[in-house]
Amino acid sequence: MLHFYIFAPFFAALLIGLFAKKGSRIHTGWFVLPVPAVLFILFCSKLPVLAEGKIVQSVANWIPSLDIQLSFYLDGLSMLFSLLITGIGSLVVLYSIYYLSKKEQLVHFYVYLLLFMGSMLGVVLSDNVFVLYTFWEFTSISSFLLIGFWFYRERSTYGAQKSMLVTVFGGLAMLGALILLSITAETNSIREIIANRTDIIESDLFIPILILLLIGAFTKSAQFPFHSWLPDAMEAPTPVSAYLHSATMVKAGIYLVARFSLIFSGTDIFFIIVTGAGLITLCIGSFLASRQTDLKGILAYSTISQLGMIMSMLGFGTGVATLAAIFHIFNHATFKGSLFMIAGIVDHETGTRDIRRLGGLYTFMPISATLAFFGAFSMAGIPLPIFNGFLSKEMFFDASLKLEQTSGFAATFAQWVPFLAVAGSIFTFVYSMYLVFGTFTGKAKLDQLEKKPHEAPIGMLISPIVLIGLVVLIGLLPNLINEPILAPAVASVRGDLALIHLKFWHGLNTPLYMSLIVVILGILLSLTLKKWQPVYNRVPGKFSTDRVYQGLVNGLLTFSKILTKSYMTGSLRLYTSIILVFLVISTSAFIYMTDGFKISFDNLAPVTWPEVLIGSVMAVAAIATIWMNQRIAAIIVIGVVGYGLSLLFVFFRAPDLALTQLIVETITVALFLLCFAHLPKLKKSDKKSFEKLLDFVIAASTGALLTIVAISSHSSQYFDSIAKYFVDNSYKLGGGDNIVNVILVDFRGLDTLFEIAVLGLAALGIFAMIKYRDKGDMNH
Repeated sequence: MLHFYIFAPFFAALLIGLFAKKGSRIHTGWFVLPVPAVLFILFCSKLPVLAEGKIVQSVANWIPSLDIQLSFYLDGLSMLFSLLITGIGSLVVLYSIYYLSKKEQLVHFYVYLLLFMGSMLGVVLSDNVFVLYTFWEFTSISSFLLIGFWFYRERSTYGAQKSMLVTVFGGLAMLGALILLSITAETNSIREIIANRTDIIESDLFIPILILLLIGAFTKSAQFPFHSWLPDAMEAPTPVSAYLHSATMVKAGIYLVARFSLIFSGTDIFFIIVTGAGLITLCIGSFLASRQTDLKGILAYSTISQLGMIMSMLGFGTGVATLAAIFHIFNHATFKGSLFMIAGIVDHETGTRDIRRLGGLYTFMPISATLAFFGAFSMAGIPLPIFNGFLSKEMFFDASLKLEQTSGFAATFAQWVPFLAVAGSIFTFVYSMYLVFGTFTGKAKLDQLEKKPHEAPIGMLISPIVLIGLVVLIGLLPNLINEPILAPAVASVRGDLALIHLKFWHGLNTPLYMSLIVVILGILLSLTLKKWQPVYNRVPGKFSTDRVYQGLVNGLLTFSKILTKSYMTGSLRLYTSIILVFLVISTSAFIYMTDGFKISFDNLAPVTWPEVLIGSVMAVAAIATIWMNQRIAAIIVIGVVGYGLSLLFVFFRAPDLALTQLIVETITVALFLLCFAHLPKLKKSDKKSFEKLLDFVIAASTGALLTIVAISSHSSQYFDSIAKYFVDNSYKLGGGDNIVNVILVDFRGLDTLFEIAVLGLAALGIFAMIKYRDKGDMNH
């Protein structure tokens, strides 16, 4: 059943082109909308099962020899993310129908969106670590396509490339962690790995595993110092930003940390790294948000700060913090998704997202403005019961006061956590007020707008209305989602089911005082924003992580160009020499380190004078090619070596090999003669003595190495030969007596097919070059 849930978006992506036709009156999005909507309903139908403490799972073999199965399971944590992926996905598709014009490449857009949706479901439902990694990289590829959807815009392609480089780098690091986990736990199953957490914690690989896994999580969820890719990804269409960068993709790293927190949680290093990175991200993101002038830029940095807040709570490792983190994952998706949609509406109806040109839009867009006020106030954590963001923010403050670290640096750091939490939250308040009041209040600047502002069509408003409705509903009645959604998710992360009753009022306590401090100082900073905003001219300045990224990428490109120019000289001799030298050094080193050279005279066939004679002729012919002055003569002489080998196969009673070698040699010689007839005559070598000596050393070393490998391959027996399998099964499975032919055609049929394809492409390339040469056109 879960296989259908995951692969349904992929099948829909394959079929969407059949239903959607360019110029059709029906928007392509209407064909896509049923996919996430039906999946959302199907996932909701599984909520009663999870409420009983059970899980839903399904398994299918994929690569059983490597213990890789398409194994998926649905528990509380994956259910939460699945509901966000399909629920928010449905609203985003509905919103995109009214946002995107029919003139856009809609089929491409929705194919990319469906690929991403299926990939995210695969990430959160996978039980096999390598299946998880496969879907993880699919999310990077599909998000790259979505961010770069408007490929004719330079900023779009730059943002897509940047997100791809950063997230794929993190994915490779995560793959290293997953490999080490599977080796340490001796299983590829995530559930079994978590069950063997004691062995992992006690392993010498614990620190490398943790570091590599967190790199993967931090890059995906835009945590410091990998956060700079997210603002550039805002060049994507607004539906993409609302989906990927508020509810789904950027939370994949959060999911990863939550899923494996049972292994790492409780250790000081996990607390220090995860909480530290999360709080730094919270503070940096919230501080830089008020610097932005683009509405989506403000929301990008606000997303960074909110993700940092969630990540830090997962680092706390306590039950209250875990519940707060899970609760805020849900809350953030509601208010941030709606705010992205409102930003898109403002852009759509005014022609700009520049907050310096906006203002006074409440009069023209009252519904959008009201929705924005509710979303921004919830994000700011205003202490009113109609804002769900306040509830999880209050729990964040409460959890920061109840950390369990008691000794060492971790205990010292824990004392500073509440102060950093308040500092980051103050600037969260500031950018929330900056976003909503700067856009909808004040004096309207109609002369600076490309369009006369007006309210969006109702179809575009439905999705943000639904999300803001959830903001208010969950704020008033948080326990509606507590038992069916939050509690099972917390149980999946913590390992035990602990239902905590959620409520708005907890009396006059320290978390409430912290919230009041945030509100008071936030109001003061918001009112004086223009006076202290010049500080952004100095901070972060040269210490921007984007500058670091640019330096690394540009430095790598410069180094690559210099390195490439050093050996890409157009000299075939140099290319061949480099390949052969590398082959000799690497293979010789491996043979030496593994003690691989052995000589054994066992099981050798007797050598008679015909074999000696043929071998001598082959050697003389090979050496003779060195002194040949004509290409045709050299080809004919080298053909003696191939035909001599065919005779040796005959003497050693291998007629099938002899026939194959004879055919291959004949075709090869014919092709060489055909091609070389068009080449200029050989000239006398003008190489210096040193170059000739170097060529001799390389050639002799390569020949010696191949001789050693041939002798060692006969003399060493590290594993059972596969020859017996082919002898026993060539006729039974392949239906042929000629074992070599059966191997080429049946057992390795795909290899042979692709070899033929490569030869065919090479022949086409040679034909094209000859054709253009005959026309005197060598510029193509």
